[in-house]
Amino acid sequence: MAEASRTFHATLFSLPTFSPRLHFKLSYSHSHPSLHLKRARSVQRSISETKTMSSDTTLPWGCDIDSLENAEALQKWLSDSGLPPQKVGINKVEMGKRGLVALKKINRGEKLLFVPPSLLITSDSDWSSPEVGHVLKQHNVADLPLLATYLISEANLQKSSRWSNYISSLPRQPYSLLYWTRSELDRYLKASQIRLRAIERIADITGTFDDLRRRIFSKHPHLFPKEIYLSSMDGKVALVPWADMLNHSCEVETYLNYDKSSQAVVFTTDRAYQSGEQVFISYGKKSNAELLLSYGFVPKEGTNLNDSVELPLSLKISDKCYKQKLKALKKHGLSASSQCYPIQISGWPLELMAYAYLTVSPPSMSKQFEEMAAMASNESIIRKDLRYPEIEEKALQFILDNCESSISKYSKFLKESGSMDLDTTSQELQNRGVFLKQLAVDLCISEQKILHRAQYVRLHFCLKDLCFKVLGASSLTLVFNQ
Repeated sequence: MAEASRTFHATLFSLPTFSPRLHFKLSYSHSHPSLHLKRARSVQRSISETKTMSSDTTLPWGCDIDSLENAEALQKWLSDSGLPPQKVGINKVEMGKRGLVALKKINRGEKLLFVPPSLLITSDSDWSSPEVGHVLKQHNVADLPLLATYLISEANLQKSSRWSNYISSLPRQPYSLLYWTRSELDRYLKASQIRLRAIERIADITGTFDDLRRRIFSKHPHLFPKEIYLSSMDGKVALVPWADMLNHSCEVETYLNYDKSSQAVVFTTDRAYQSGEQVFISYGKKSNAELLLSYGFVPKEGTNLNDSVELPLSLKISDKCYKQKLKALKKHGLSASSQCYPIQISGWPLELMAYAYLTVSPPSMSKQFEEMAAMASNESIIRKDLRYPEIEEKALQFILDNCESSISKYSKFLKESGSMDLDTTSQELQNRGVFLKQLAVDLCISEQKILHRAQYVRLHFCLKDLCFKVLGASSLTLVFNQ
């Protein structure tokens, strides 16, 4: 069953988190990625509908990421099925990927796509195997696993499925962290906190699969045999063929939306495009690590203004007030082992500073432990500028020391990455290793630079504050303006 669970991960994970496929809530403007599946073994239909297929049969799924043939077939099918004439078309873009490019000049503020509801896949879509759909809905299966199972069921029908052209156009080999093996995560991302995020999300999906197997699959073996391998309209989640060919850019802020006047999925451009230029949307204001986790790419250095790095912090076990502080943290839902906070080039959140205050605070400040913990958990009702001047220097030093510790881990990985041995048992595995290592290197460089910048900014302000105390305001202006 381990293989079944793993393939189910691939399906379910991609629904909320994998690029460039997108799903979105039509009542909400932000787009999110949608479904991808790895090749899976046969998913059997109801015995009453089809004869049993061999467990060795491979479920036909997707195409190479740069395949235009499948994408053009999708475009033709969509046009024949009600998609209106488009101002964008599928073509190869940078690094051999596919994307939508302008077929003619597009002005800023234009609405594009207009994908009708009849071409969306939602929890209300008709199942080719109605009995399977009825059983899943009867058990109130959530939208994401429901859509994952829906697409696998349709893929099993091959050409007889209405959605065969869509399924055939999906990338067969994505690079989201959710498709990395545990050994690849451990090897390439040991310096980044995103490794733990990926492992935790995989564990969540394992739980989802086990729950479905216990509640549904095992009780309906004629519909879900043991050899099964599972690889805003009222706020419903939807898969949007054609729209999911759009790639992400950190430089645009336009999202998929449901246009009530045209009753179709659209997006409004926030810049003009010349003929032949690739047209972009935003997958959301995400860090480079989040983009790699969900979509399998790292933006070009310096282009993502929303980039951040997770800094892990923890209480000191040797602290005389360790148990008291730990109790305060647990009361407000914070981890007993460590807590991660995002650091951006522009600075860090108030919650991080509150945690640092709590960590370095002496026994004489025990009455403030509760307030600090509440602020560190973002549960404080009053959002105030929490400051304790008497321990501020120690709190800042605590943060800078943790930055330095993380920086050293990145430096060690980057040094070792140049001499890493790759799997040479096949050219395919070797190429994969080269590509994954480069993604990891790009991510680590971007995260390390943020930490360096955070150190510099804080040291600058600490020095400025010190000069103010020693030299006075007039002399301070002279020193920092030279």
